[in-house]
Amino acid sequence: MPNLPVTSPNRIQLRRAVASSFLGSVIEYYDFLLYATASAVVFSKVFFSSLDPLTATVASFGTFATGYLARPLGGVIFGHFGDRLGRKRMLVVSMTLMGVASFLIGLLPTYAQIGVLAPIALVILRILQGVAVGGEWGGAVLMSAEHATSRRGLWASFTNAGAPFGMVLSTAALGGTAAVLGEQEFLSWGWRVPFLISVVLLAIGLFVRLRVEETPVFKAAADRGSRAPLLDVLRHHPRTLLLGVGVGLSAFVAQGTLTTYLIAYGVRAGFPRPDVLNGLTLSSALAVLSIIGWSALSDRVGRRPVVLAGALVMAVFGFALFPMVDTGSVAALTIALVLGQAVIHPMMYGPLAALYTEVFATRSRYTGASLGYQLAGLGAGLAPLLFAQLDASTGGGGTMMISVIVAACCLLTVVCLLALGETSRHDLATVAPAVPETGRVADPAEPSST
Repeated sequence: MPNLPVTSPNRIQLRRAVASSFLGSVIEYYDFLLYATASAVVFSKVFFSSLDPLTATVASFGTFATGYLARPLGGVIFGHFGDRLGRKRMLVVSMTLMGVASFLIGLLPTYAQIGVLAPIALVILRILQGVAVGGEWGGAVLMSAEHATSRRGLWASFTNAGAPFGMVLSTAALGGTAAVLGEQEFLSWGWRVPFLISVVLLAIGLFVRLRVEETPVFKAAADRGSRAPLLDVLRHHPRTLLLGVGVGLSAFVAQGTLTTYLIAYGVRAGFPRPDVLNGLTLSSALAVLSIIGWSALSDRVGRRPVVLAGALVMAVFGFALFPMVDTGSVAALTIALVLGQAVIHPMMYGPLAALYTEVFATRSRYTGASLGYQLAGLGAGLAPLLFAQLDASTGGGGTMMISVIVAACCLLTVVCLLALGETSRHDLATVAPAVPETGRVADPAEPSST
């Protein structure tokens, strides 16, 4: 940040906020995506063992999807109190809820031990995970973006970069455990270890997060906060919300395809589980750098050009993805994962952190950004379930339709981006939103909705 001495309190708080947001995102997504990986390679055998393999995979992805369905609810709940009481308080609560839910998943009895109660308990804990991560993202992004006075795309992107890094940790934990143990031991108890580690990560995350101050933007606007942020968003900014959902949808559909569905598809196609997880780990690690890099570029050229380019490239790449996997080559599978998750997807995903904060006013920013992002995030939860059902209904021949769906979502993003306009020059300290609704000019003195 220019013109700030190294010892400036503003600089120190920005660093703490970015570190807290990144670490918090890593922990939240380690827990949340650990479930995604486990649902693809473990849960169908542990919690749905009475079903045939393909049906069990569909059922496993169904419980996986419930977490995504709960995320908008988490965004609304935590957004409401985050806009009224502050960002920091809600982030402490969301992290605690996620850590406890994940730890309890590691203690769950299996279907063989308690029957149908096992998957029911799994769904309940998955819902709590979804509520937690739904509240985490918006607050974490705002902590970085509202502390920053320049290069907002770069600083906010560390929250999004935490997601693939959490995937690195989760897949490495599962893959490492699977490699050390035999198949029987891994399915019997080894899969639990990565979930139980959550409690250690929780303690570390809380220690860092509690040292960050509330954002100066929220402090300055606290006396003008909306008493009903959700109503403020729905009543005054429905167009912005819908366009935001459309902008982010393709990134999440692609994410669900690359990090969840493709993993199960690869294992069913005969690839050794460790090879599939290693490819996912490598692509996730590289994605951390790509997200930060593309987001920094969006500070220079704008959010829209970067996301637009990513959506167009992903629309084409979707048709090459499954043919690469179908070659049966581990190298081709790894290249497909690296190109998709570590190069193309970050173009669509990285700048979203700043973009969502820039289209809503301070008084309802936590709610608006969280709701838009989490509604778009349904794509990552529902896509693997839809694709698994397509695969089951066509006897394994539905990959072309999957590619068409991915391309259609990318084209929707292009249309919504063009309608939304550029947001990178907006000042977060203003009360009015970055993108006024059609037919009305946002008034900074407009009273809050009640």
